[in-house]
Amino acid sequence: MIGRRILHYEVVERLGQGGMGVVYKARDTHLDRFVAIKMLPEDKVGDAERRRRFVREAKAASALQHANIVTIHDIAKSDGFDCIVMEHVEGKTLDALIPGGGMRLGETLKIATQVADALAAAHEKGIVHRDLKPANIMVRPDGTVKILDFGLAKLAEPASASPEDETRSMSVLTEAGAVVGTAAYMSPEQAEGRAVDGRSDIF
Repeated sequence: MIGRRILHYEVVERLGQGGMGVVYKARDTHLDRFVAIKMLPEDKVGDAERRRRFVREAKAASALQHANIVTIHDIAKSDGFDCIVMEHVEGKTLDALIPGGGMRLGETLKIATQVADALAAAHEKGIVHRDLKPANIMVRPDGTVKILDFGLAKLAEPASASPEDETRSMSVLTEAGAVVGTAAYMSPEQAEGRAVDGRSDIF
């Protein structure tokens, strides 16, 4: 894949792989900038459910414009691959930064407040991450936090002012009883396959 061109993006490096796809660093030849491209692994292209979730990630995340959420630039299909083109973020994931003895309170608060701001913006638009964990939180060298991978997010109607109405407005897009996410970071209701809202992200 390295050296290959996807539309007008030249792939230069493989960055990593998660449950929802492989991520590459690429150069945008039109705007002369680096981007990150997430694409389904070749052996998963025929999986209709995975493709549906993959496309939904882009649609959910592209609705969010926030300094602490990775920006989605484009979604495309090339040679049978579904691709999401997004902002390339230099830095390290939070799980790689947390020392064995834990982080200092000041550092923890700086990161936590940025994550909270990002989640508040997403929840206001009716979007729940559903897989928030240290591996999905990138910290740039200047300390700016970026939340990654809304691949398990569920889209919902815009949240209302009332918490009760907000909960009612959220419609589940996964099958009833389906459990998606990372077990160690799930809220009890998510682990049981019940409907979730923004409170599960906070948990």
